[in-house]
Amino acid sequence: MIWDELDARLDALPGTVSAYAGRVDAPPTWARRPDATHYAASTMKVAVLLALHRATEAGTLDLDAPVEVRNEFDSALPGAPRFACARHYDNDEAVWEREDGHVPLRWLAERMIVRSSNLATNLCLRHVGLPAVADAWAIAGARHSVTGRGIEDFAAREAGITNLVTAADLAALLGGLAAGASRPGLLASPAGCTAMLDVLSAQEFREDLAAGLPDGVRVAHKNGWVRGVRHGAGVVYPPDAPPYVLVVCTTGDPADDTCRLLADISARVWAARHDLRPAAAGPPAGHDTDR
Repeated sequence: MIWDELDARLDALPGTVSAYAGRVDAPPTWARRPDATHYAASTMKVAVLLALHRATEAGTLDLDAPVEVRNEFDSALPGAPRFACARHYDNDEAVWEREDGHVPLRWLAERMIVRSSNLATNLCLRHVGLPAVADAWAIAGARHSVTGRGIEDFAAREAGITNLVTAADLAALLGGLAAGASRPGLLASPAGCTAMLDVLSAQEFREDLAAGLPDGVRVAHKNGWVRGVRHGAGVVYPPDAPPYVLVVCTTGDPADDTCRLLADISARVWAARHDLRPAAAGPPAGHDTDR
């Protein structure tokens, strides 16, 4: 079977590869080390996006309000000095060009996803707060993922305050958004879930999971990478099959070209899209354990 072949291939690689593949609202058809924790890199930005929308729907935040683009942030480590983002380490000049000006918070939330802007992320965190992000993970059903600090908060990092994700938790978060777009759910209103999925579908870095899909196939996704880490997580919308969630998290450079590895996995899951377990089925025997 395709899943046994994938496991055998990944077992032979160094590092840790976690994966989750399954239809929305269904148990996973394939789950490999789904609860292993990985440094989150930029995948934590999906939880920040959810926290922003939840706060807006609760009336405690206005996404359309202008906010200052000020590159100075409080550390998550009490008593530590404030920190700033490095422009050369960011992926989005558009936010930096507006430094010291004012922009709508909604625009920052979009830049956080579509260009993975670190400055936009920390500005969003300033306004929504880390506790709201923790609540977003919890309401999504995440069991191990943590967003403990902003990006480039090196004092907090040295103190052991970190950001972690698992494949299962990212799948729960993205699957919850996909399910919530068609009916009322726990995460946000259908309109809110739809808006978040639209932003995720506009994500511009498409060199991993998206690269394994045919041209034109919609995928609402977020990836993340730092040295030794590459993750991809998304909801794929085939025109001829129900949508499915695919998450691949890697730590430890399991391949010379990890983007290609993720794209290959994505292509294999795409080829098996008609064989993914439906929502009415029970957990697939032999593929729901932590390998």
